Amino acid sequence: MPEELPRILIVDASILFSFFKRDSNRRAAIEELSTLGYKLISPGFEFKDLAGNEEIIKKYGKINELSFSFLFSLLESKIESFPDNVYKEFLAEANKISPHAEGTNDDPYFALALTLNCPIWSDESAFKEQDKVKVLNTKELSKLLKKPKDEE
Repeated sequence: MPEELPRILIVDASILFSFFKRDSNRRAAIEELSTLGYKLISPGFEFKDLAGNEEIIKKYGKINELSFSFLFSLLESKIESFPDNVYKEFLAEANKISPHAEGTNDDPYFALALTLNCPIWSDESAFKEQDKVKVLNTKELSKLLKKPKDEE
């Protein structure tokens, strides 16, 4: 049976960061998933982090202040953010399976995935080093998006 694209995906920081780059395939995937009615979510702190990294994002994306503001608003309309009280009971378990050292921002992604029983969209290869939470990278996601409907 072919793999099916999950209806809900947790989007990690690197994917969100790439939304600000004009020719990003991640940005195109966010746009397509949103248009097709998929639910894209992220821990609530991510938008604060993006706003706090505005200067770096503008330089990386080669965009100005107006473009940043527009794209930031557009991204907020496509990604639903979840406050930590939604997933905090799973943070301890998430910390055990999260591939990076304690104190990173990875735990909330895994905790949210455990809470909602849905996969994480991340190109961080270390995320796949555990077997409790499904992780899809952009390449895998793109393949699932391009799959003909009769294969599903």
